[in-house]
Amino acid sequence: MTQITTLTRNEDGIGTVLGVLKQSFGERFQTGQSIREQHGHTTTWIENQMPDGVVFARSTEEVSEVVKLCAAHKVPVIPYGTGTSLEGHVNAPAGGISVDLSQMDKVLAVNAGDLDCRVQPGVTREALNTYLRDQGLFFPIDPGANASLGGMTATRASGTNAVRYGTMKDNVLSLEVVLADGRVMRTASRARKSSAGYDLTRLMVGSEGTLGLITEITLRLQGIPEAISAARCSFPTLEAASRAVMATIQYGLPVARIELLDALVVKAVNAYSGLSLPETPLLLLEFHGSEAGVAEQAETFGMLAEEEGGTGYEATGSLEERNKLWQARHDAYWAMVALRPGCKAVATDVCVPISRLAEAVAASDAKARELGLIAPVVGHAGDGNFHASLLLDMADADEVERAETFIGWLNDMAIGMDGTCTGEHGVGQGKRPYLLRELGPEAVGVMGAIKVALDPDNILNPGKILPA
Repeated sequence: MTQITTLTRNEDGIGTVLGVLKQSFGERFQTGQSIREQHGHTTTWIENQMPDGVVFARSTEEVSEVVKLCAAHKVPVIPYGTGTSLEGHVNAPAGGISVDLSQMDKVLAVNAGDLDCRVQPGVTREALNTYLRDQGLFFPIDPGANASLGGMTATRASGTNAVRYGTMKDNVLSLEVVLADGRVMRTASRARKSSAGYDLTRLMVGSEGTLGLITEITLRLQGIPEAISAARCSFPTLEAASRAVMATIQYGLPVARIELLDALVVKAVNAYSGLSLPETPLLLLEFHGSEAGVAEQAETFGMLAEEEGGTGYEATGSLEERNKLWQARHDAYWAMVALRPGCKAVATDVCVPISRLAEAVAASDAKARELGLIAPVVGHAGDGNFHASLLLDMADADEVERAETFIGWLNDMAIGMDGTCTGEHGVGQGKRPYLLRELGPEAVGVMGAIKVALDPDNILNPGKILPA
């Protein structure tokens, strides 16, 4: 299991803060064992480090109040959304207070003419799209889980639509943020572009709660496309499927999604979702646009896929068939877990330049086999991001050790290809050892200077991102 740092606890300060919060928030402040475990645990193999208490905030003013109190007593503050993060982001290595933002779940404004909206951080992506549907609008970032928009912003999430619509950093216009001393800052206006000073919005997007707590988000929206078509195509090898992805991107085909599933994942999805797909590497795609444009995109991809040995190519505009295919993709995690009941699925998250994707995926598969590990691959292949998900018996110390060897090798391989150890999950605790290798001491030193300037007492989500 990934080893993590335990930081020094401020017992006196924590005790004082617990007493004040209980008096101020009543039933919305909880210290029970189970709820603290929930707020210190994510879908990861990283050890659970519980906070000392959980406060359920309902407004920016309440978040500011909590942070001011914690700042006065030098007590850690850890923001919490839906708990779907994968790298120990919500752990509390020095104890402290978890600020649960799930009850800040209002859509505050929709500016349909400007294609933007303003939301609180507890709004989930599915809830927002349900709210927007009647207005012909949608928010395109889809990381798979029904994550909160605050958490997606804090981790710079992306997902299946990133190849066309970008990631969270491309879709956040402005933020309201509570700083380490409790002050409230707005980072920008609703303007689509600005040259006014430092880009504080981008600084906060991806900061994982280490520089401030996000309490409002202004997001770009998109019009629901006139036509949507989904497609699938099987390939003889992972390399052939990866080459088809590269060809598609290099051709300039504006696919909305292009997802890679290896043969083992396809087998798992067939069993879990009741499908009958050929059990060879598979690409799932989606095309957005006009009726004529979508038809042309689908036809062009069919020709590109055929050149790489693609077979069984089918495209459909049927909503039912589209939903069935994409539900199968979103069920891939649970389908993989079902391959080995009782196992723990540990998702990796590397991203490489598109030209190195085929090489990287093939090398990942070969290394897993060499180490005797089960590591099926899925990926947002259109932007070079893929996930080898290790299925582990956590009671087998030798297997866990081999998994750690694989993960270290995989991250180093991606960095060596001028890629990254994390395409979308973020650094949290799990990826901290690789940040210095990827960015170098100068860049990490600048990050450290920013952290010290904005959070001199290190109370905001301590023990995350920056190397110890």
